Amino acid sequence: MKIYLDNAATTPLDKQVFEAMTPYLLEYFGNPSSLHQHGRLVKKAIESARSTIATLLNAAPNEIIFTSGGTEADNTAILSAVRSQGIQRVITTPFEHHAVLHTLKLLEKNNEIKLDILDVDSPGNIDLQQLQLLLELHGPSLVSIMHANNEIGNLNNIELIGDICKSYGAVFHSDTVQTMGHYRHDLQKLNTHFLAASAHKFHGPKGIGFIYCNNDIKLSRLLHGGGQERQLRAGTENIHGIIGMAKALEIAYNNIDEHQQYIQSLKDRMIAKLSNQIEGVTFNGNSANAAKSLYTVLSVSLPQNATDQDLLQFLDNNQISVSGGSACSSGNASHVLKAIGHDPLKDTVRFSFSKFNTTNEIDFVVDKLTELYNSIAA
Repeated sequence: MKIYLDNAATTPLDKQVFEAMTPYLLEYFGNPSSLHQHGRLVKKAIESARSTIATLLNAAPNEIIFTSGGTEADNTAILSAVRSQGIQRVITTPFEHHAVLHTLKLLEKNNEIKLDILDVDSPGNIDLQQLQLLLELHGPSLVSIMHANNEIGNLNNIELIGDICKSYGAVFHSDTVQTMGHYRHDLQKLNTHFLAASAHKFHGPKGIGFIYCNNDIKLSRLLHGGGQERQLRAGTENIHGIIGMAKALEIAYNNIDEHQQYIQSLKDRMIAKLSNQIEGVTFNGNSANAAKSLYTVLSVSLPQNATDQDLLQFLDNNQISVSGGSACSSGNASHVLKAIGHDPLKDTVRFSFSKFNTTNEIDFVVDKLTELYNSIAA
């Protein structure tokens, strides 16, 4: 049995999405910038996909700009705020994806911004009083806070954060890569200027994402060249990717409550079985708190492995695919776990679930882990 529990890294492509994409790989191949019928047909399909996404998010179609994925969307939002809006101070958290943190630290190193990183407690809750104080003390700021963390699953209240930012006139950017397609985002109610999303996190294709940019703020182009995406993002469009992303988000929204209930039940099952069968197991951050964590992610710390077996290798040998943390941080110490004071002597595994996982898979994984730790105890 091959088991895939690394859906926070990437999700398998939904077959319905593949079917929607296929004609735009084989039959409708025109360049959307061309004026002939082949190009016009494809251009119409792109704009239809844009409208689909905008409708699902309760946004205007011209507020959706297609990108190569979440990293480009995050970079574009940050650089637009700093260079187009004249922002010189940025407030963020120690948990942000490297697409955000590395960009901000480079800007700080180049003396383009002053960077404030919010305090967090041991479960990983950010200090919103500190956020308000910093916004009171300083002038116009960019606040960049993700909706949910990709390693420990902590959810941040971006509705409240957006309201705080609005009251102080701050620009608000949120990386929603892990939550897009898993939660509803009503952009008429959410006070945010930028959101970042990536299709392969909700059963769409890789290499395509989008940035939501509120019409009240100017987006500066990151790529220079042609006039695609209203002259904001040069380069021939990833047509089949755009079609697939819109279809994937539509499927997700049509079944969002059912999928959330089902996936949460898988996560709850794993929490209960691990707690009952392995002594000393703990859960990182708010990962085991259903009200405060992303239902697709469970970060687990296990007792020190006395057999000297690498835990991730043990799981891989049993055809179980997981991560130790973020796939983007493979081979490096996790900045997220460091920020919450995680015990480095404990083995950490991130299990992340999707609608395609089953209870039998959960039981198999926990039983394999129990075998390993029972052999240690013996």
